[in-house]
Amino acid sequence: MQKIVKSVEHLPQLKRRKRVAAYVRVSSGKDAMIHSLSAQADYYSNFINKQSEWIFVGIFTDEAITGTKEDRKGFQEMLEACRAGNIDVIITKSISRFARNTVTLLETVRSLKMMGIDVYFEEQNIHTMSADGELMLTILASYAQEESRSVSENMKWRIKKNFEEGLPWNGGMLGYRLCDGVYTVIPEEAEIVKQIFLDYLSGKGTNAIANGLNRRGVPTRFGERWHPSVIGRILRNYTYTGNLLLQRTYRENHITKKTKINHGELPQYHVEDAHEPIIDIDTFNRVQEELESRAKKYGHAPKARNRYPFSGLLVCGNCGKSYRRKVTVKQPVWICATFATQGKAFCASKQIPDSTLAEVTSTVADVKDIEKIVVYNGNRLEYHLVGGQIVTKVWQDRSRSESWTEEMRDAVRQRNLERRAQNG
Repeated sequence: MQKIVKSVEHLPQLKRRKRVAAYVRVSSGKDAMIHSLSAQADYYSNFINKQSEWIFVGIFTDEAITGTKEDRKGFQEMLEACRAGNIDVIITKSISRFARNTVTLLETVRSLKMMGIDVYFEEQNIHTMSADGELMLTILASYAQEESRSVSENMKWRIKKNFEEGLPWNGGMLGYRLCDGVYTVIPEEAEIVKQIFLDYLSGKGTNAIANGLNRRGVPTRFGERWHPSVIGRILRNYTYTGNLLLQRTYRENHITKKTKINHGELPQYHVEDAHEPIIDIDTFNRVQEELESRAKKYGHAPKARNRYPFSGLLVCGNCGKSYRRKVTVKQPVWICATFATQGKAFCASKQIPDSTLAEVTSTVADVKDIEKIVVYNGNRLEYHLVGGQIVTKVWQDRSRSESWTEEMRDAVRQRNLERRAQNG
């Protein structure tokens, strides 16, 4: 029997459902704000799931982190999901929740726009993929940034007023709790502080003191492990003498929020007998003399840092830390600072051979035209150029034979000759 084949018209292609996520942030760690974070997350989860043309991807959240910071964990996880192609639309409450730094906001939005990802700001009713979206964002983000500046100035005024009245502000110190504007001694923690000062005067170093506390299972103020830097801060803390020296540090500005040591840029305030001392002034002064003496005896003059073409440009896409150059037996490589100091358990990033990085970069732009290079898993490099353009490149691993130096080959040949001589 002859087969009969009938042709039919192409069926209409089904419209793909959009994958939608929400970003929620609160800038205070207070219980009321955390409750607000939970309420917002529930709201967006229900809102997205009710839309038949959407697929709910998830809610990305950040707690007690200012919108001017770029190292928000939830925010970075959301961006990573976008780069992996898992999100089509991001919904957020307002521009100020997304970012208060105009430059950061526009850079992020443009990067997402190039990936075809729309960001919807509910409060301002703005879609970034719309024709006038970027213009509106530029105007409104400037207002958000000015709001951040205003809040910062108000907070500075309040802190300055407290300083002038001799009121402390740091409530996270081991040995004390801040109660009604006055430090109250916590006896069991005060004993730890006293022992740290005595151990140091007996000849122990900060590393030995930290290791001893960890071995005995003594926790820090917030239940973490001790580090030499923490011991050093305790030994230099003048507050343990019962006196206060206020405004020893200050914030650079409301954008970077970088803390700087006050070398006279702002007035300092000294308050005597402000609270019960844990360490007498004589012991404190002897410790300061010992710190200075050991620094002169064992300290080394800082080495001049080597600057390479890529120094300060590479940023880890996993943890946000900078990459640094390291010379290995095989060749110089660039490696994430977290991976180098804490290992793969804390950052599963990958090192990049210096020669490979230079080769790939030469196909993108001159180093002087690059603002930063974000390094992602999968050998992916994201180049952020000065003009705002973003270029993505994938580099190839070198074969094992290619990575061998001539010295390594000579060593292998020598071992083979020795084996033959032993067997022959």
